[in-house]
Amino acid sequence: MRVLTFAVIGINHDHIHGQIGALRRADATCAGFYAAEDDLAAAFMARYPEIPRVTEAARLYEDRAIDLVVSAAVPGDRAAIAITAMRHGKDVMLDKPGVTSLAQLHEVKAVQAETRRIVSIMYSEHFEVAATVRAGELVAAGAIGEVVNLIGMGPHRLRKPERPGWFFERERYGGILTDIASHQCEQFLFFTAADDAEILSASVGNRANADRPGLQDVGDMHLRTPNGVTGYIRVDWFTPDGLPTWGDGRLTIIGTQGTIELRKYVDIAGRPGKDHLFLVDRRGMQHIDCSAVELPYGRQLVADVFDRTETAMPQARCFKAMEIALKAQHLAETGRLPSASSQEAA
Repeated sequence: MRVLTFAVIGINHDHIHGQIGALRRADATCAGFYAAEDDLAAAFMARYPEIPRVTEAARLYEDRAIDLVVSAAVPGDRAAIAITAMRHGKDVMLDKPGVTSLAQLHEVKAVQAETRRIVSIMYSEHFEVAATVRAGELVAAGAIGEVVNLIGMGPHRLRKPERPGWFFERERYGGILTDIASHQCEQFLFFTAADDAEILSASVGNRANADRPGLQDVGDMHLRTPNGVTGYIRVDWFTPDGLPTWGDGRLTIIGTQGTIELRKYVDIAGRPGKDHLFLVDRRGMQHIDCSAVELPYGRQLVADVFDRTETAMPQARCFKAMEIALKAQHLAETGRLPSASSQEAA
C-alpha cells in the first residue's frame, strides 16, 4: 500500500498534534502546512521542522498528491475548510467540533454526499484515549451485558489568560455543548450502538466568568436512544489548579451485568499515569491499566481513504454526534429544540 500524504490547514487548537500523531503512527507523511498566524506557525515549525510552511492554502488544496486535509482551525472556520478540500477531491480530518451551526452541518453533509469524500471528526476523548478504546472492546465482548445508561463528564481547565480572543466568542467556538460535549455525544452513540438520540433536556451557563460574557463555562444534557438507553453529559471549565492535568475526564457505562468506569487522564490520589479502567462484574472488581492499548483510529482512517470504507468511524455517526450537540446547544440557549426547517437542514 502506498503511503498516505496529508496536509495541515489551520493550527489554532493544540489538538492538531494528536491528529498529526495519529496519522504518523500509520506511517502517513505531511506534505506541508498553512497557518495565517505567524506566531502559531513559528511554534509549529519548531516542533515539526521537517514540515514545510506554504504561504497560500490553495497550494495544498490543488496539490493532487495530497490525499487528506487535516484541520484544527478556529472552530467556526472548519466547515469551510472541509468543503473546499472535498471540492478539490480530498478527504478530511477535522478537530472537534467539526462545525458550529446546523447550517454548516447541512452544507458539509450535502457536499460530502455529492463528492463521496470522507469527513472524519477526531473526537479525541474516544480515539486518542486508550481506556475508551479498551472499554469499547469490553462492551462489544459482553463484559457488562446490555448497556442501559452512560454518564460522561468532561471537565477542562480554563487557563483564561492564555486563550486567544476567538475562544470567548460564542459564534466562533460554537458554545460549550457544541464544542466540548460533541465528544460525549459521539461516545454515547458508540457505546449504545444507537443511530440517533432524543434530547430530553439541556442547559448552559456562565457561572464564574462575568468578564467574558461570550464564554459558557458549564453545560449539560440528558439523552435517550430510541430503545430507551439514557445518558447524562456534563462539561465545564472548572478543573481546579491543583489537578496535575488539564481535566479529570470520566465515563461510566452501566450494563445489565456490570459497570465500567474510566478515569481517562488521572486517578485522583491514586495510581500514577492515565488510562485507568475499573470493571465491576459478577466475579468482582478489577483495575485495568490501558496505557499499552493500541489507538487504531489513525491506521483505520488511512485504510478507509485507500479502500473507501468506514472502519475508523461510520460517516453517519460522525455527523449525528455533531447534530445532537448542536440541537442540545440550541435547546439550552432558547428553551426549545430547533424548528422543523432547521432540523431538515441537519
